[in-house]
Amino acid sequence: MNDCLIINLRRVRILVRKDTETLFKVLDQSTELLQKALNCSYLDAFIENGNNLLDNDNVHVENGQPRDEVVKQLKTLYSQVDYSDMASKDVRKAIQMVLIKAITQDKIQSNHQLTPDTIAFIIGYLLTRIFKSQPEIEILDLAVGSGNLLMAIMHQLSSELHATVHGIGIDNDDSMLSIAGISAEMQKLPVELIHQDSINNILVNNVDLVVSDLPVGFYPIDENAKNYVTHSETGHSYAHHLLIEQGMNHVKPGGFGVFLVPSNLFQTKESKSLLKWMQDDAYLQGMLNLPKELFANAATQKAIMILQRHGNGAKQVNKIMIGEFPSFKDQAAFQKFIAEIVDWEQKDLLANS
Repeated sequence: MNDCLIINLRRVRILVRKDTETLFKVLDQSTELLQKALNCSYLDAFIENGNNLLDNDNVHVENGQPRDEVVKQLKTLYSQVDYSDMASKDVRKAIQMVLIKAITQDKIQSNHQLTPDTIAFIIGYLLTRIFKSQPEIEILDLAVGSGNLLMAIMHQLSSELHATVHGIGIDNDDSMLSIAGISAEMQKLPVELIHQDSINNILVNNVDLVVSDLPVGFYPIDENAKNYVTHSETGHSYAHHLLIEQGMNHVKPGGFGVFLVPSNLFQTKESKSLLKWMQDDAYLQGMLNLPKELFANAATQKAIMILQRHGNGAKQVNKIMIGEFPSFKDQAAFQKFIAEIVDWEQKDLLANS
């Protein structure tokens, strides 16, 4: 898959508390030690490092590596912090900082880059009204990657709504799933992770919500794509089209799908099949472009798309919410736009429920 989301990370602020900074320093320094000792990438060293921490700070040694001297250094670093006593959001931010460093150091491909908290919190804020009276919420992410989007939303809904939130994440990249597993366990979040191609047949029950930062590009296995209404008549199909359809197929009637999609989603010739599928299966309730400043260039700009599955009393809203977020730097305009979205949710979207 190509042409994926590229976030300009230098323009995304991460507010760092002291606990987060301490954990990041321990994770970073111990990862660098392991990277050198095992002669591997920073990302692979972090996975090894995270598994050590989850194993009560026991350092895994194989074929004499890492050496006793390095094991002793690692244990000294591990003793400097106790992540189990930290707030889950602080743990997640520390891991996020490690991944940002890995992106730069290992030159990680764009479809492995994490979805920043800035975007995750906007989506979570939109969802708090939709699920405000629901005591249990199950969320599916078909392109979970390192899990930052899914877990940030889980934390937000859990803390603000006092709901029991369970997550399911699917990805075909075992390294990303390993990171997601480490992150979920360190945060004590109930997340089930599945290693497979999300466009293939997935064995999960229908959920309340599907949320995903979709990889953008062509899906190479035409035989699998033929099972979808959104498949292309000729050549490869768009993976993000197939994943939207797959996601909404696994949402309960009347349930929601919130996807990060290309801003030009409906401006390509391939969008014809997507629109055809939507007529029969899902209501487009909102399309909100994210600020251009978050993206490396205009061609990679993404939007938050809000879909609702047909059934269980769901209806097309009278007024589809379409717009673009102002710059995060213009706080007054940004807050005004958020207030407009909240007003739309209460008077239009939720009036259907």
